[in-house]
Amino acid sequence: MTTEGLDALRERALFEAERIAEALIFASSGPVAESLIAAKLPQGAPVGVVIRRLAESYAHRGVNLVRVGDAWAFRTAADLGFLIRQEETEVKKLSRAGLEVLSTIAYHQPVTRAEIEDVRGVATSKGTLDVLLETGWVRMRGRRRSPGRPVTYGTTQAFLDHFGLEELRDLPGMDELKGAGLLSGRVPSNFQPPVLPANDDLTEDEDPLTQMDLEELGLLTPMGEAED
Repeated sequence: MTTEGLDALRERALFEAERIAEALIFASSGPVAESLIAAKLPQGAPVGVVIRRLAESYAHRGVNLVRVGDAWAFRTAADLGFLIRQEETEVKKLSRAGLEVLSTIAYHQPVTRAEIEDVRGVATSKGTLDVLLETGWVRMRGRRRSPGRPVTYGTTQAFLDHFGLEELRDLPGMDELKGAGLLSGRVPSNFQPPVLPANDDLTEDEDPLTQMDLEELGLLTPMGEAED
């Protein structure tokens, strides 16, 4: 077979792989993990190349293909967002305390309740944390290897998706957050968020949550079934 013929076959194979990836992402209600896309593609199809080509084909359209953590989703083009009405009921509006706690968790994760209070300089109610957990933007990550084994908190992929972030390192700077009213003047002037990791793996001083931990925290019944 000629070189031109081989090139045509490769192009056809890539095009078919793009169609599969496009269908998977379009049909999903949430971002689709790149690993899942790779598993569904024909054997040997380069998922990175397929995704890049698909993203390029949507780059100048009303819908763009965007990265959300290690996953991909179709989203309205940023410059057309103002045309789209929010039809769904908005997640329970967060109080100022809730916004401050969410910001602290996002920028200082993994973080315990006591550490959140140290950053904000005020007590943090369990109710505020419960509301954030209910939004799906915050999760219990693990337990800190320190006296009392306090629970550590971090953000979720749903948090990245809602705020249009590819990864945590895309979060706006502290000055931008203060300007938007998401951090109050109570935050110490010398506070600087750490360099956030590219993934949400447990750190060296965190232990994973066990079934016993989940039961203790009220996330599982004693029989091991998840609470509604």
